[in-house]
Amino acid sequence: MAFQPIVDLGRHEIYAHEALVRGLSGEGAAEVLGRVDPVDRFAFHEACRVKAIEIASRLGMKSRLSLNVMPNDVAGQAECFRTAMAAAKRCKFPVRQLMFEITEGERVRDLHGLADTFRAFKRHGFTSAIDDFGAAYAGFELLAAFQPDVVKIDLSLIRGIHADPVRLTIVRGFVATCDELRIRVIAEGVEAPEEVRALREIGVELFQGYLFARPAIATLPAVAWDAAA
Repeated sequence: MAFQPIVDLGRHEIYAHEALVRGLSGEGAAEVLGRVDPVDRFAFHEACRVKAIEIASRLGMKSRLSLNVMPNDVAGQAECFRTAMAAAKRCKFPVRQLMFEITEGERVRDLHGLADTFRAFKRHGFTSAIDDFGAAYAGFELLAAFQPDVVKIDLSLIRGIHADPVRLTIVRGFVATCDELRIRVIAEGVEAPEEVRALREIGVELFQGYLFARPAIATLPAVAWDAAA
């Protein structure tokens, strides 16, 4: 497992570390997951989440630990939450530091079941998030059914936003909507200081991307805090 920080520039602190699966030779998540038989997908994701918690505990992670969950693995059931929380308890990693990201890589078959499961388990204190917002399937339909703590705006909307008035206007409106719903926004895939400056002007304070740190395997990478200056 590799970890990539999500930084809070307003508070100058690490908000979370996202856990990302890597191959033995450094292959990315898409390549690794592409080798997994669909029958074994849920078990593989479960093993990844448990391994991430074990390593985060061993590294003494003080921030949130962000774990990806596929929406149809969660809808109407809660096994992944129970497994992660049991692993956290066993490793003495605080459950309140867990963050679950709903990925948008597949169409949600049971939107209300997904929302109900998250709401039922929120009492345990973990942070909820929608990942890759604006990139794929659920989008506003998912947001209308379930209001998470955090929404991560996909890099397709972020990349070069400082030079694209249309995308900047769209994201500005979305940030305002999230502010009214008391949802924090993370800008994914930031690689240029100009992107950060444009996004901060419209109220974004949480960032993730190579500009600040690349994922590091089994370690917590240093953050380039001055990169956006």
